[in-house]
Formats: sequence, structure tokens, C-alpha cells
Amino acid sequence: MDAVKTACSLEDKPQQHREGVLRDLGHAPYTPVWHAMQAFTDDRDEHTLDELWLVEHAPVFTLGQAGKPEHVLMPGDIPVVHVDRGGQVTYHGPGQLVAYPLLDLKRLKIGVRDYVCKIEQAVIDTLDEWNIGAARKEGAPGVYVNGAKIASLGIRVRRGRCFHGLAFNITNECLPPFARINPCGYAGLKVVALADLGGPTSIDAVKPVLIEQLERQLQQHFRVF
Repeated sequence: MDAVKTACSLEDKPQQHREGVLRDLGHAPYTPVWHAMQAFTDDRDEHTLDELWLVEHAPVFTLGQAGKPEHVLMPGDIPVVHVDRGGQVTYHGPGQLVAYPLLDLKRLKIGVRDYVCKIEQAVIDTLDEWNIGAARKEGAPGVYVNGAKIASLGIRVRRGRCFHGLAFNITNECLPPFARINPCGYAGLKVVALADLGGPTSIDAVKPVLIEQLERQLQQHFRVF
């Protein structure tokens, strides 16, 4: 598949940056965080500040709403959780930085397609910090380096408000379990980690860069309150 060059409109539009809340959850199991995202989205109103959650999950395979079980090849001792995001199956685990932007897209006047493009662009620009060229692929949301997937994207939008988010492979510790699935429903899809491309071997080194790029794309200032 060829990289998408024209599908996304990503010009920065001058506007006032909104304040948002940053929550670094550290290491946390998947299911409680997922349920907390659901509760936050259900309970928020028009005055609720948007939030950005960062987390490194314990090992888990997640299968999206339309996910096909046959793409889970050999889960072994890693649990499989059926979730309410789009997309097929992916893996979360140590060595992977997961970011959950919990946004009121309607208030931000961002369409779903543009939102996906902005999240992908934030990862692309983060990789550029270490002179790593990355791209999108048509029909396959996420970010790729030389055809190998380095970041996956799966979202859910409810009443104009989004949750779930992106998973960014930082160290090669997170790579082996991908061999137990067809990542994102694609048999044989290669995956890669930032550290294997000459980037940092520490998630903490990546966090501030990714936060800055997400803030730029989403016109938000995420701060710990």
C-alpha cells in the first residue's frame, strides 16, 4: 500500500489553545483503564476539560468491535479482551507507550477523519525528532517506517467525544507477542520499535516529545493539575 499524501488536511489553524489535563498512569493493567475511559466519557459534560492519559500496560491482546477471532493465532498466556474501539486485534505491553486522548471533538470542531490524521501526524513528527522518516498507509490507520508498523491507532467516538487512542512501540520488548496475532488483521505485517531505529530506549525520553506534538496538533495544553 502507498503512503497517503493528500487525504489529511493538517495545516495549523490559528486559534486559542485550550487547557487540558495530563495524567501519567505509569504501569497499569488494561481493563481498569478502559473502564475508567468509558466512565469519564459517559460522565463528562460541555464544561469538562479534555484529558490525555499516558500508560504502559501489562501484556494484553485487544480485539476491536468488528475484530475477527481468527486473527488471534496463539494467545497463550496473554489475555484477550474484546473492546469497544474500532479495528482488529493488537497487542499492548511493556516497552510500548500508550496515549489516550479523551477529547470533545465536537467542541474542538475536529471531524473523526481529521482527528485520526492529527494523531498519526503527531507520531510522525515525534519520530522526526530522531530523524526517522515515517508515513501513513491508505486504508490501514497507524504509522509505518519502511512498511513496518511502529504505532497503531484505534478509537471510539460517543456523542462527539472520543476515547481509546494510540500505541507506540518504543523498545523491542513489546515486539515478540505480535507474532502471536495478525496485527491489525494483516497476516505477516511487520512491526518495529523506535529503539531498533536508533531512537531512545526509554519511554520517559519519548513522552515529552509525543505530548508536545499532540498538543500542537490538537491545539491543547495538557498539564498536570
